Amino acid sequence: MIVLKPTTAGAKASRAWKITAAAVLGFAVLAPFYSTLPAQEKSRSVWDGVYTEEQARRGQTLYNQQCSTCHGDTLAGGEMAPPLAGGEFLANWNGLTLGDLFERIRTTMPLNKPGMLSRQTNADILAYMLDVNKFPDGKTELPRETEVLKQIKIEATKPEHF
Repeated sequence: MIVLKPTTAGAKASRAWKITAAAVLGFAVLAPFYSTLPAQEKSRSVWDGVYTEEQARRGQTLYNQQCSTCHGDTLAGGEMAPPLAGGEFLANWNGLTLGDLFERIRTTMPLNKPGMLSRQTNADILAYMLDVNKFPDGKTELPRETEVLKQIKIEATKPEHF
């Protein structure tokens, strides 16, 4: 026995209407969230509390072990090493991202064995650097993923909206 299903124009139109309605409804629900994403990404900066106090403390210990010989106890730099805090440092990195700085540290430090430190160690040291540069701490740790850190802009001066 062969059963034929009717394929009328009305059934096709009803199906097309349902698909269109679902697409429009889905867009209407998601559009407000999508439209705010770029604004949130643009506003993310070192002034947003992007590391924790505990992470900066860990970073201080690691900095003293791995970095202070060249960059100094106060991050002021040395004969052959640039400062990691203060006006000169901030002028050099202003407008770049924490991802840029993280990658520089990750691929070139320590000078005697570049790349030997883990991503977590580098993130903790970077948190300490932010702390010394008087950027506020927050409730979440600085991530160790470069892609995420590239969304956090280094701004030497505090934006007016803070």
